[in-house]
Amino acid sequence: MNKYKILILFLAGIAAYFLITFLVLRFYPDDPAQMAWMDREAFNARYIARLNTDGSIKQEYLIGRLGSPDITEAFQHQDQVYQLLYYRTHRKAADGITTTDECTALLFIDRRLTASGDDAVQQYQAVQSDVSRLR
Repeated sequence: MNKYKILILFLAGIAAYFLITFLVLRFYPDDPAQMAWMDREAFNARYIARLNTDGSIKQEYLIGRLGSPDITEAFQHQDQVYQLLYYRTHRKAADGITTTDECTALLFIDRRLTASGDDAVQQYQAVQSDVSRLR
C-alpha cells in the first residue's frame, strides 16, 4: 500500500509540473523589452517570419508586440505615410551599434504592414526616389 501512495504522489508531482509549465507557456507573454539581446533577436526573427504582409496588420499592434524598432525611416507623399521600421534579427559585429544590415525591415504604408525584408527596403526606396524626382 505504501508503494502505491508513493507512486500516486510521484505521478501527481509530474502532472503538476506539466500543468504549471503549460500554464506559464500559454498565459505568460513574451516581452522583448525584458529579453537578453540574443533572445530578442531570435524572437524578432521568428515573429517577423510569420507575419502576413497583406495590409491586415496595424503598426500599433506590431510595436505593441515587438517593442520599439531599432531604426526608423519615414516620409509622407500624397497623403500617404511611408514608414520603414527595422528590427534587429541577427548580429554581425560586436560593436554595440545596430545597423540596417543586422535588421529585418518592415514597410508600413498608412500604418499597415505591406512588405518585409529586402522587398520592404526596395519598395520604400523606389517610392522615395520617385518622390525625389518630382521635387
